[in-house]
Amino acid sequence: MKKTNKLIVLAALLLVAVSAQAQKYPGGLIDKAAAVVGGELITLSDLEQEVQTARAQGYVSDRNARCEILENMMQSKLFLMQARLDSLTVNHDAVQAQLNQRIDDVRRALGGDEQLEEYFGKPTFRLRQEWQQQLEEMSLMQQEQMNIADKIPELTPYDVKKYLEETDPEDIPVVPVKYRMSQICIYPDKEAAATAVKERLLSLRERVINGERFSTLARLYSEDPGSARKGGELGMAPKSTFWPVFSDAAMSLKPGVISQIVETPDGFHIIEVIEKKGDMFNARHILMKPRYTAEDREKGFARLDSIKTMIDTSKISFEMAAMYYSEDPATRTNGGQMADPNTGSAYFEIDQLKPQDYAAVSGLEVGQISDPIESLDNEGRSGNPVYKIIRLDKIVPAHTATFENDYTELLEGVQNTKQQEAITKFIEEKILTTHIVIDPLFKDCNFSRKGWETKFKQED
Repeated sequence: MKKTNKLIVLAALLLVAVSAQAQKYPGGLIDKAAAVVGGELITLSDLEQEVQTARAQGYVSDRNARCEILENMMQSKLFLMQARLDSLTVNHDAVQAQLNQRIDDVRRALGGDEQLEEYFGKPTFRLRQEWQQQLEEMSLMQQEQMNIADKIPELTPYDVKKYLEETDPEDIPVVPVKYRMSQICIYPDKEAAATAVKERLLSLRERVINGERFSTLARLYSEDPGSARKGGELGMAPKSTFWPVFSDAAMSLKPGVISQIVETPDGFHIIEVIEKKGDMFNARHILMKPRYTAEDREKGFARLDSIKTMIDTSKISFEMAAMYYSEDPATRTNGGQMADPNTGSAYFEIDQLKPQDYAAVSGLEVGQISDPIESLDNEGRSGNPVYKIIRLDKIVPAHTATFENDYTELLEGVQNTKQQEAITKFIEEKILTTHIVIDPLFKDCNFSRKGWETKFKQED
């Protein structure tokens, strides 16, 4: 199944119509086999639970969702059968982490344990048992897929050249323009700004204690736009959703009590807990971030201008200046060279750059250094203010990938293609050689792989 990180509003569950001859379960649930794959059974209730879970996690599909999920489940059973034949073992630590994440995602989407149990019609402990079994099976399936992919012979430069020769030039990937840059960063006076923001929060805390509504002050002053318009309310969510220090502070409060100031990478908070249930809580908060003055900016820019002058007059190299003067620990030790925090790459595509950074280098020639700018670091959800100068080290223009300049990217692309071909071949061969029976209820499904259409049970 495809998961999206952003949870969406839950759609109404449209249950499939089932045969009147199917077995009836207590409570009115009607169940029977949706498909049999080898020795593995997929029941309608299994399918419906997967549909419910997928929708609770924000799953969307361009095709019939039930058909797509059933096909994914049948394909998974093919890998599971082979994994058991290969005597693969479950990675229990990974399963527990995935289970906790799935439970938290669904609880947050539905609003808590009671809503989760009502939605699925069973207690949480039962869901945990069922989902754990599913995730253990998924662990085996993923290992089997890796085994299939690992059987591909190691690729060589010859394979990459052959790919380029056999591929239509219009289908060869285009490498977008990329930038390599170095920076020297100066932070504003955090201590003075932090003191000021704490004083403002303490004043708001005092106003709440003296009778003003927390929600009203949150709407007026909180710098968290998502919750401010709701009076600072965050909604019932597992404590793992938030920064640990925030969760610890909230869980230690009694409802209606206002916390002391709590600092997280997002800024400074005061918190009022509304409700707690187990490891979940609903709270209001007011977030404020340190504010820096024009004087802070002028001081930072003046210092960076002085450093830039020393570099321009060859009194010090950019690399040495970064090591001596930059306050960014992630780049100062390697001469200021910037790297994408997500990939580790020293090359950035335009959409990977902060807008302020791109604006600074967009008009530079290679080797030139920008004027001082105000940008953001990579801390917290939105970053903290930082002043910097940036040197444009290299521009790689957009171009069709070539063997000489883009071998690594092409090799990775060819390898991914070969792995996918091997997995597709495995699935298609297993569909043909495995005993599979699909209920006629799904005969109108437009499955993506050929072979399934020959596996429908003959209707009586």
